[in-house]
Amino acid sequence: MLHLLLAVIYLSFISLGLPDALLGSAWPSMYGEFNVPVSYAGVISTIIAVGTVISSLQSDRLTRALGAGKVTAISVGTTAAAIFGFSVSRSFWALCLWAVPYGLGAGSVDAALNNYVALHYASRHMSWLHCMWGVGASVGPYIMGYALTGGGGWNMGYRYIALMQVALTLALVLSLPLWKAPAAGGTGAEERSQPLTLGQIFCIPGAKAVMVAFFCYCALEQTTGLWASSYLVLQKGVPAETAASFASLFFIGITVGRALSGFLTMKLNDAQMIRLGEGIIGAGAAAFLLPLGEYAALGGLILIGLGCAPIYPCIIHGTPEHFGADKSQAIIGVQMASAYAGNCLMPPLFGLIATHIHVALFPFYLLAILIVMAVMHEALVGATGRRDSQITMKD
Repeated sequence: MLHLLLAVIYLSFISLGLPDALLGSAWPSMYGEFNVPVSYAGVISTIIAVGTVISSLQSDRLTRALGAGKVTAISVGTTAAAIFGFSVSRSFWALCLWAVPYGLGAGSVDAALNNYVALHYASRHMSWLHCMWGVGASVGPYIMGYALTGGGGWNMGYRYIALMQVALTLALVLSLPLWKAPAAGGTGAEERSQPLTLGQIFCIPGAKAVMVAFFCYCALEQTTGLWASSYLVLQKGVPAETAASFASLFFIGITVGRALSGFLTMKLNDAQMIRLGEGIIGAGAAAFLLPLGEYAALGGLILIGLGCAPIYPCIIHGTPEHFGADKSQAIIGVQMASAYAGNCLMPPLFGLIATHIHVALFPFYLLAILIVMAVMHEALVGATGRRDSQITMKD
């Protein structure tokens, strides 16, 4: 039965990745229809991000009240309704309205599912699950492209994804009895304590450090994904079409890297995996500075993607070990909020730097974020006294 639940969780991660890249792929076809500037995609993204931060911070309270299974099912159902709402929207403000439940649903399910897997399954499953999320995020734009080329329009693309989310919601509802008993390796301790306030979380040793580390990781990943092509074109003289294909290799590196990381976690613990990832990212960023033309930059992008691969899942998976099962849901909730803050704040900051100083500072910006992340991770390890211990968990 535990393997059946794990299969449902794998499907959940694939399905949750499907809508994440939809807005970017559909917006060129949408904004003209709504008679708004192309920049208004940022308004919708911001509303979704704010909703995600709010629901992430409430995930501890919701999960303790309802359980991880119900929170996941309700959140996915909410997201499905919001995506269907997108598909029937006839004005920009309707999209903004539906973006609210979209964000609220996304944050709760992200925190609840990640915490459940961190508590009950081995580290390799966390890496592979996030690899499956990458598969979903890669497939989503293809589904939208199929709808657009088939004459159905962007509305039909959103409708396809909404139907998939509805199917996942039904599967989650049917699987609810499987979530009641703690999975192998689970203690059930997370069910007994009271929800923690934000002030109480900040007072936990290591909490601020892990929040900053997670903020930096997501800032680095999002900044690389958003600005790599511009850096290649403006600084390295790479043609725009080639730069776009190079940038896609960064995301391929993350997805493939997470598949490989699952096997490496059988030999290395979470802290070692994070340090390995940080070293690879540093090598990738340094490759941008080599006077070897576009191929050094290509290698750098692939290395940064591979280095990013283990960090996100291993930080999350190590949370119960660092803070205890009774606090992990609250900590992962603030980690998710920090992640979305990093996603929203740091790429635009580099945009200002590129505009007012020079885009050539891109690799130095990444290295600066990496250094802060590495320092904060070591501060976390030192504060919680979990230097190189290996989490022993069953499938």
